[in-house]
Amino acid sequence: MRILVFEPFHGAAGDMITGALLDCGADRDTVLRAMSAVVAEPSIATVTRAGIRAVKVDTRATPAHRTLAEVKQRLREASAAVPEEALAMAGRVFDRINAAEEEVHGARVHFHEVGADDAIADVIGACTALNTLHADGVVVLPIALGHGTATGSHGIFPIPAPATTAILRHSGLEATPGDGVGELCTPTGAALLSEFSTMTAAELGTCTIISTGFGAGTRDPAHAPNVLRAMVMETVEGNTRTAGLPQDCVDILETNVDDVSGEVIAHAIARFMDAGARDASAVPIIMKKGRPGFLIRVICAGDRSTKMAELMARELGTLGIRCTPAVHRFIADRTIEEVDVAIGGRHRIVPVKCGRMHGKIYMVKAEFENARAWAQELGIPVRQVIHTIEETARALLVKR
Repeated sequence: MRILVFEPFHGAAGDMITGALLDCGADRDTVLRAMSAVVAEPSIATVTRAGIRAVKVDTRATPAHRTLAEVKQRLREASAAVPEEALAMAGRVFDRINAAEEEVHGARVHFHEVGADDAIADVIGACTALNTLHADGVVVLPIALGHGTATGSHGIFPIPAPATTAILRHSGLEATPGDGVGELCTPTGAALLSEFSTMTAAELGTCTIISTGFGAGTRDPAHAPNVLRAMVMETVEGNTRTAGLPQDCVDILETNVDDVSGEVIAHAIARFMDAGARDASAVPIIMKKGRPGFLIRVICAGDRSTKMAELMARELGTLGIRCTPAVHRFIADRTIEEVDVAIGGRHRIVPVKCGRMHGKIYMVKAEFENARAWAQELGIPVRQVIHTIEETARALLVKR
């Protein structure tokens, strides 16, 4: 496995993350093209920080205050130059920032420093750089936060900034005060690392280092290098810690309904699956005042969550959809195998879904519609057909 490790021992900001990834080997042309869709072509220079050579990214953009909707519009305007996965990830980064800002300041907030073109370009650049490195997992080591006070759009605030602490509180990432005075980790840096993280350091195991990169901050204090380090590492063959199930990222959409019939819910779930949901379910719940209702839950890819939420609202008539973004899940390898099955002397080639772990089949499941159609032809219960198909598949495929 190819693992990317971030070591923010002197904090993290968007430009530092982008610089470290470029220094690690991210595709420079792709990153520059993506960032240039938001700002004039940024400056990328090699500098030194307390004797360490590092890459410094400067967007040279002007300040601007924007709402989340305006930031998302800027992202859409850049879509032609940004890889689709990176653009979806950038949107989730700003969702994290927005949630933290609302937690601190209340609803309908305006982004100040993080809504400016330089922050948008930094987020797009970092997400694009990560996308070009094709990492199978990302580990974020403890983040240095800094201490003291600073002045921003809302006046003097304590360090770490309230938005930074809110983002990290929901991320599960570890933090440390660090030795530096001032804001070492910005809200943008916290949101990027929170979005990128898929593994813990305990899962890393034994690796070989493929490349190392340093991203430079603006300041150059004498006592410590103002850099963030990133390392691309390859797991050693036979490493059991990282040899488990693969992972991906999904969004979880939920809403509660108490005025929708079972028939409508069944139809809605079918519509969600047809629209690309990974899974959809309805769970009976007791709502306020003892009313019975259902929790409707839809799992989908992050780049589909906005349209999926709109579909949920239309089909169910609900006024609010909760979104838990970028949930990491373990997924087994799966294949569809064709098996020759005999029932009552009649043979048929039927598809069977197989789950694999470490290259071995551990689960077989008959495709229901095929089993149902055959059961109708034979005039026997569908559960009997399913049982025969799966038993036959286990005997043939597991042995193979």
